[in-house]
Amino acid sequence: MNCLIVDDNKIARTTLKQLVAQVSDLEIAGEAAGALEASNLLRQQPVDLLLLDIEMEEMTGLELTRLLGDNRPVIIFISAKKEYAIEAFELNVADYIIKPVQPARFLQAIDRAREIIASNQQQLNVHKDAFLFIRDSNVVKRLGFEEILYAEAMGDYVKLHTAKKFYAVHSPLKTVEERLPVQQFIRVHRSYIVAVDKIDSVEQGALIIGGKPVPVADAYRNALNKRLNVL
Repeated sequence: MNCLIVDDNKIARTTLKQLVAQVSDLEIAGEAAGALEASNLLRQQPVDLLLLDIEMEEMTGLELTRLLGDNRPVIIFISAKKEYAIEAFELNVADYIIKPVQPARFLQAIDRAREIIASNQQQLNVHKDAFLFIRDSNVVKRLGFEEILYAEAMGDYVKLHTAKKFYAVHSPLKTVEERLPVQQFIRVHRSYIVAVDKIDSVEQGALIIGGKPVPVADAYRNALNKRLNVL
């Protein structure tokens, strides 16, 4: 595992570096004195774990977490204040440590982060060559996730579009969404889920996938923009 230390207090960063040095499988990828600096560093070099302060100038740790979206590293908040804990855990962070950081408490948080990272990696491996079994007429067919361009809700059915044809399955879109790996797909409309790596372009508020336009609803636009990380 590697980590990025983010805290506007130099002494706090030094303390964390000393604690990290005591964990054999944890390395420091860098440090930042603020959330904006951390955001820039993460664009250049993704990390496994963020050791993140909350109260910082320009941008708080909570704001950075929301900015990073679903593709963020595992996060451990380290703060002098207790009152942010509920809001922090609502963001599904690994842990929340109160300063001054005690070594035993730090190791406990690292154990939690290690388990989450291992679980995430296991899910990635499972989905690497994963597939769905769908009923096509009277035949049950295996459809690889990598074949799917996008899913379109049509009444009681969902059309799974591929480069060659589409398959209509009798299922609500929500059920199909639960079967698709979040690392590869994103909801962009109440009726559409798309494969992120199949997006050719964004034109006039619609995605172009396989030469066809897919609408993007306003409610999903911010999440899509964060996921695409447009320069």
